[in-house]
Amino acid sequence: MQLDFKHKPSGHCENGVVSNLLGFYGINISEAMVFGLGSGLFFAHMPFIKLHGMAVTSFRPLPGAIFSRVMSLLGIKMKRYKFRDKEKSMVALDRVLLSGTPVGMLVGVYNLPYFPKEYRFHFNAHNICVIGKEEDIYTVSDPVVVDKCTLTYEELKTVRFAKGTYPPSGRMYHITDISHKREIDKVAIRKSILLNCNRMTKIPIPMFGVNGIRFLARRMRRWERGMGKKRAALNLAQVIRMNEEIGTGGAGFRFIYAAFLQEAANIMNLPELRRFSEEMTSAGDMWRDFSYNAARMFKKRDGDTVTYDILAEKLMKIADKEELIFKGLEKMMRNV
Repeated sequence: MQLDFKHKPSGHCENGVVSNLLGFYGINISEAMVFGLGSGLFFAHMPFIKLHGMAVTSFRPLPGAIFSRVMSLLGIKMKRYKFRDKEKSMVALDRVLLSGTPVGMLVGVYNLPYFPKEYRFHFNAHNICVIGKEEDIYTVSDPVVVDKCTLTYEELKTVRFAKGTYPPSGRMYHITDISHKREIDKVAIRKSILLNCNRMTKIPIPMFGVNGIRFLARRMRRWERGMGKKRAALNLAQVIRMNEEIGTGGAGFRFIYAAFLQEAANIMNLPELRRFSEEMTSAGDMWRDFSYNAARMFKKRDGDTVTYDILAEKLMKIADKEELIFKGLEKMMRNV
């Protein structure tokens, strides 16, 4: 059984799954609009959570938050699941799938056989959509892959219950009712932008939002003295990986959010949002520059003058830039 599901690649897995799920029901929303409505731009540096033994740096809210937020704003009903029993999770998947419903889910990347080995990390917050089954072979729409893929029953079960930081625990989700769907309007966009502004500038814990970027910068200045050169380099590599390779990261998310602001400017008839879109694109360029220089330092090329202090200063400038953007967006939305 195969669903008539249009597979469209995207820049980020959860955005792509949500956009493709909506498309299955005839609701065509761009990846950028999904990301913006889901208030998906975020930053966190959390020393109390470890990935590969090092502090987690995240550029996204918790997995599933974008899906839930978008469904709520659009008045679409959905259902989410979490399992302890592997076999029960597969029975539940088959039941929903055989009803003609595509199913989104969280999986671990490391054991996905269609990923090249160099891209297989112990990262457990990747989103895919299961869209068909023939005997024990499942058809998968993975938005970061060009074409549809397949997984065996055992392969899918393995990645659904990957071990490590934030185990997916068989989490899956799907749409149940679109009969009360609302159109995207000024109210929905305003709420989404204000929530993102709040998350980036007003969380009273120094590890999150723009203060989290500054928190990482201050810690980075002390890494080499406190950890030694090898450990400091590994921590830097972790930040680079999260920024550039896992889940789209810092620069990519800024570019997607900039595209959302362009769309929002048209819907809200607010040309000024285009200026904020340009500023957000500039912030993305600053993140890309940070990653480039961080990679240079990690490789320690002869004659290279990049230091942890220089990288930290780049992060401080990024934090200042994004604080101005989000405070400006908040002021605008409060006066709309």
